[in-house]
Amino acid sequence: MGDRWHVEVDRSVCIGSAQCVHLAPGAFRLDSAVQSHAVEPETDADEEILGAAEGCPVEAIAITLLGSGEAVFPPEE
Repeated sequence: MGDRWHVEVDRSVCIGSAQCVHLAPGAFRLDSAVQSHAVEPETDADEEILGAAEGCPVEAIAITLLGSGEAVFPPEE
């Protein structure tokens, strides 16, 4: 069984660029305020979701491992 992630978009940082929607269309949606949210905040590890987080121009997307809370993205420094 693979890793499970918690995906969260910081709405105070999100600028609505929709890069996440373009990079992972099944995982993110823009709401009426033109801000992103994860369609399924708890999900299986997925390269498209990771790519969307990495591609966010303001790093508004955080991914952590479910259970442990260990950072997947952005990586802890």
